[in-house]
Amino acid sequence: MQVAVVTFDGFNELDSFIASALINRCRKDGLEAFITTPTPVVTSMNGVEVTGQRPMEFVTEADVVLIGSGVKARDVVADDRLISRLPLDPSRQLIGAQCSGALVLARLGLLDGMPACTDMKSRPFVEARNVTVLDAPFHAEGNIATAGGCLASQYLATWVITRMLGEDAARDVIGYVAPVGENQETVERALHAVHAGEVVLR
Repeated sequence: MQVAVVTFDGFNELDSFIASALINRCRKDGLEAFITTPTPVVTSMNGVEVTGQRPMEFVTEADVVLIGSGVKARDVVADDRLISRLPLDPSRQLIGAQCSGALVLARLGLLDGMPACTDMKSRPFVEARNVTVLDAPFHAEGNIATAGGCLASQYLATWVITRMLGEDAARDVIGYVAPVGENQETVERALHAVHAGEVVLR
């Protein structure tokens, strides 16, 4: 079970790294995340250079695709060639977006008819694409999820782990990384956010 954490130039470190680090705590259970980039090296919004672990074409074989956010998200959605490298399929993949990553899902037509979560700065641009933005950290319908706010990336990871391996696996991961003395409340907060934001399609 492979996860592509799509990471563009100008990316937000919290968004890509928190999700990938949490998911990679499940390697022993067969779930593994890879930083997936359109160029061999991308530079974060704070100047951190990262070498991609997988090329963009990896998204076609990944079981899960998470679209990270960054300061160049509007440039990404304006780049037809770059967008064409994201042939995502929610009928067979879990697809999630973090903050301004919702712009990418909207550009791909994956948010038609469903609301989304994003960060405050990205909100007007997501709304300009006729997507209703929720005042919530996490929302999912079927195989598509969005998270708003950098630290909501833990909720996106919790959703992926829960869907792929079950709630017990998610509890183990979140409980391990939680601040000491706050383990139980951190686990319950993450699971509550995911359950409260998830719409089960019949």
